[in-house]
Amino acid sequence: MACETERTPLGVFKCQLCALTAPYSYQGRQPPDSQSVVLLEESYVMRDPFTPDKGRFLVVGSRCSMCGRLVCVGPECSLFYSKRFCLPCVQDNVDAFPQEIQQDLEKRKVPFTRPASQRSS
Repeated sequence: MACETERTPLGVFKCQLCALTAPYSYQGRQPPDSQSVVLLEESYVMRDPFTPDKGRFLVVGSRCSMCGRLVCVGPECSLFYSKRFCLPCVQDNVDAFPQEIQQDLEKRKVPFTRPASQRSS
């Protein structure tokens, strides 16, 4: 029988861009039951519902390191480049990111407009 803390989520994570909602069981950098894992960002984590292994988890989302909004880890909403960034902040500051990140953004389905100074004539 599962203990009460495993059955009861701490809260419900809601992405402020796509409105994804998911119950989370931990918020922080070192999920319980996974002593060898330290996340690179404060994350909202849920136990993996697809496995009975209680040490397995899924990262649901985090806060954008620029604006602070809650965003899921979906490619339509955020990216991780040393820190979590929501796509609106990335688009507003695209020149601050390496060329590889800029190329990755162009491949995504999200409409991305380059600054007028970088558009080819």
